[in-house]
Amino acid sequence: MTAIEIMNERPESGGYKVDMSRGGHDGRVSSEWFSRPDDEKYLSLSDLYASVKGRAEQSRTRTVESAAIRVEAHRDDPEKLALVLPDAEAPVAPTHWSFGQLASLVSAPAAYLRQLPAPLAGINLQYGLTNHRAEQVKTMEVANGRTELRAVTGPDYGRIYDHELVSAVQHIAGDGVGDTRWKVPGVLDWSTGIYNPMVDVTKDTTTLYASDRDVFLFLVDDLNPIEAGTLPDGSPDLFFRGFYCWNSEVGAKTLGIASFYLRAVCQNRNLWGVEDFQEISIRHSKYAANRFAHEASPALANFADSSPQPFIQGIRSARERIVARSDEDRTDFLRKRGFSKAETGKIVETVLAEEGRPPESVFDFVQGITAVARSKPQQDARLTMETRARKLLEAAA
Repeated sequence: MTAIEIMNERPESGGYKVDMSRGGHDGRVSSEWFSRPDDEKYLSLSDLYASVKGRAEQSRTRTVESAAIRVEAHRDDPEKLALVLPDAEAPVAPTHWSFGQLASLVSAPAAYLRQLPAPLAGINLQYGLTNHRAEQVKTMEVANGRTELRAVTGPDYGRIYDHELVSAVQHIAGDGVGDTRWKVPGVLDWSTGIYNPMVDVTKDTTTLYASDRDVFLFLVDDLNPIEAGTLPDGSPDLFFRGFYCWNSEVGAKTLGIASFYLRAVCQNRNLWGVEDFQEISIRHSKYAANRFAHEASPALANFADSSPQPFIQGIRSARERIVARSDEDRTDFLRKRGFSKAETGKIVETVLAEEGRPPESVFDFVQGITAVARSKPQQDARLTMETRARKLLEAAA
């Protein structure tokens, strides 16, 4: 019986003891969780799919000559502005997002136009549309009580619908609430260091989100922990597989999928102990739909079904590969890899404080680097250092 099979049965405590001090930290899911109102949170993948699929079915797209678009604004209603599109049954009202896109396409300052009365803003927009060099724009409209303009993009915009991404996730995760191995994550108890995977999916705990301009999903395989070595006290070092993905069918962001191993998810949906972070992103260019079909969707399925053995072997190789036995060795190892004198000292001190001994193996150095990275206030600096740690780990595998 392998270590993984041994750990498939949860302990009587109802959770798993994990070490959050190791690995990296990822706040992407937490930022989504904090910023989403309740009406953007869903309790199952089927509910999420029904919402974004229904929205798409009510929408229509068309490519029109920009010079043929007429801006409609009335002096008696300085707040109301609409667009008259060729062959449209009625004027369409731009959303906050599509108004910004439209202004950007004609090189007009959206923030300034929003401050103007509608007739003045309309005059500026009309001039820009009439003289727009690209000549064509692609629109996306939805009828939901009134006709809204959801998006305005260039004619070669390659739309991947939000429901297409949700459907791809459903193929591996079912409803995302435990009917397959992939589910909304549990919660870490900071006081005990126990991660409990069995938590009710509510508006406070869900990680399935969609707004009028995007979709974001985060799921974990946290009922099947992976043992990759031991902690200093001899207990198993446990990991779970996880991924998050995102898309915007109206051009607010790319489509992307990130896969990784992690040790815990806290109540605020921060990810702790992250290792082996990998990301795929696809711009909504002309052939985006083909790239999604041939790259992103298969990558998601492959990760869901793949064996964790390469990851486990990589961790074990990094633990076994001794690269420093003296203070001079430790300094040389880090300085030759681009770390400053101050960073080198802090990395060594961090490992000494957390492990009770100075770093010797590649894994020791990786853990020290990621621990120092977590202390950096700027996200770019943190991600840069965590990337360097990941490359060290990959090189040792």
